Amino acid sequence: MSAMSTPASGLQLFARYAYPPNQRGYCGPVEARSLIEYAAAGITDPGLAALAQAFHGPLPYLNVMAGVTGIADPFDRRLVEAYWVGNAILDRVDVAAFGRVLDEGFRRRMGGGWGFFEEAIPAGGVPHHSFHVLAVYPWVGMLRGERAEPLEILDRCRIRWGTVLSVSEETAVVSSQPLQWDGRRLFFGVERPETVTLGSDGLSLAGAVGPGDTVSMHWDWVCDRLDPAAVGHLRTYTMRHLDMVNTRLAHPGHAILLE
Repeated sequence: MSAMSTPASGLQLFARYAYPPNQRGYCGPVEARSLIEYAAAGITDPGLAALAQAFHGPLPYLNVMAGVTGIADPFDRRLVEAYWVGNAILDRVDVAAFGRVLDEGFRRRMGGGWGFFEEAIPAGGVPHHSFHVLAVYPWVGMLRGERAEPLEILDRCRIRWGTVLSVSEETAVVSSQPLQWDGRRLFFGVERPETVTLGSDGLSLAGAVGPGDTVSMHWDWVCDRLDPAAVGHLRTYTMRHLDMVNTRLAHPGHAILLE
């Protein structure tokens, strides 16, 4: 098991989680190589700040949390952690503030789906990445344009957690629970091993990882090592939004695509 290192800065943590989708061309500037170089080197400077500002998906969530907490920097580590993993800041965001930021950030992109999506705002949603994956993505067209199955995209795009079973040079085998769909609801399936990327060309996002570590994953990459409190937050807020889309929405976007 690896020893936990000094916590990354907010921008460093942002780079770790933003790199995997950026590498696939889903969001942010065409600067994936720069992101992983920053993450691997542990450097925080104005260049990384400029890259982070170009990610228009996470920024509205970070800004609304900055507004309610009085934290001036939207890339403060506490806010970045709240968005990607989760912490108590999420529950300080009121429905009205969250609704305004979603309206400003996503109404135009959702087009006719906005009316159905509005149901998610008062249904318990908070500015966590799992909300973006489960409630926003189905309405912004991402799932329709992919060759992969929508369920696979939802599972890969969410921040998931698991236990490292083994490590080779630039990959790890991790035991985690995949998302499953039974025709009516999304739920976590039985744990199974998956092979994920630790690094490429000598560059990694999470640093040293060993068997027994609990790690977070985004798409096909290991992003960070998690302590028990972080795992608890990630599980809690992911489950919260799974429950929301399964039971509290009359028109859940994922169900429309998966059925």
